[in-house]
Amino acid sequence: MAPIPITIVTGFLGSGKSTLILNLIPQLPHTYRLALLKNEFGDVAIDSQLASSAAISGVQELLNGCICCNLVGQLGDALESLRKDVAPDRIIIETSGSAFPATLAMEVNRLGRETGNYVLDGVVVVIDVENWKGYEDTSYTAKMQQKYTDLIVFNKWELVDELTYEDCLDRVGDLDLQIANVKSDKGRVDQSLLLGLDSALAKDGDSVHGGYSKDKKPHDHSADHPTEVEVLSVNLVSECDTPKSVDLDSLETFLLSAPKDEVYRIKALVSASHPLASSNGDLDNSAGSREGTATYILNWAFGRWTFTYSNTTLPPPLKVASSEADTSVSTKHETILRMTIVLARGEAAKWKARIEKGGMIEQEGQGGFLIVDRVV
Repeated sequence: MAPIPITIVTGFLGSGKSTLILNLIPQLPHTYRLALLKNEFGDVAIDSQLASSAAISGVQELLNGCICCNLVGQLGDALESLRKDVAPDRIIIETSGSAFPATLAMEVNRLGRETGNYVLDGVVVVIDVENWKGYEDTSYTAKMQQKYTDLIVFNKWELVDELTYEDCLDRVGDLDLQIANVKSDKGRVDQSLLLGLDSALAKDGDSVHGGYSKDKKPHDHSADHPTEVEVLSVNLVSECDTPKSVDLDSLETFLLSAPKDEVYRIKALVSASHPLASSNGDLDNSAGSREGTATYILNWAFGRWTFTYSNTTLPPPLKVASSEADTSVSTKHETILRMTIVLARGEAAKWKARIEKGGMIEQEGQGGFLIVDRVV
């Protein structure tokens, strides 16, 4: 049996990786079996739930860590599970946004050699042209993602003027790369450009190893790159005598006030009595006129967000042992919000204190309590 081609999609937080993948699906034949291996910070598998509803044949999740370092040992098991359970025509690996593609590519190559079941087809990096300035100067990972790739996709270029786009092109040019690039059409790229890249990283394994090239000083990846972002896990827990809702007015105020240079991503499962309008004004009324609450998926990046109905339910509350307090929850409580917040370096302590102070994430009416912990 021929090996399964693997495409790696990487790019800094909020660049539009999931949108690129979701826009690829309608271009594929109906019989094509596409599997997704998704790596996310925190414990909220938002993008995987969106993907599961979009005709992807199988989804595996690697949560609360980075796929190219502390989760790399789980990659083989996850790929094998997809191979056996789904028998896909292709597997797409979507990284957390803080992963080095070279390290991941080398691991896929190793698994391919040892098992004969996989072949690296290509590495695609997505660049957020609109928010390029927000992280380009500070993120070593963002630069590494652009350097070790087969195709660069410039995303959200429609939202900026020509000078800003040209500046982004110039900064990529400063890396002295001979790599193909393409502009997306609102997050869409033709499948003929994304698939069948015949990756150079699969052929030139001796020139790249562990996230650095031979002519460079070795980079201590595990020591440096996790410090580029900090991650908070937020749970809002309520008494479960009657269905409870998150206060959407407070939540919207929080989303509008989050500065883009401090907060990179917010993802959450939210129990709400009615939908919250997305940042563009769209309202998802898929829940209909049902009584009580429904679950929605909140996906926020750089000041824009979507609020999408989901037919899933929130998981039961966790007993979270914090370094500052030990908060107990019982079977009489239910989770009405589970959120992951990805922040710039040095921001977690400040935002943890702000959220715990109240007024940002609250239960509608009275009651409920927050559990806020730093996980990265």
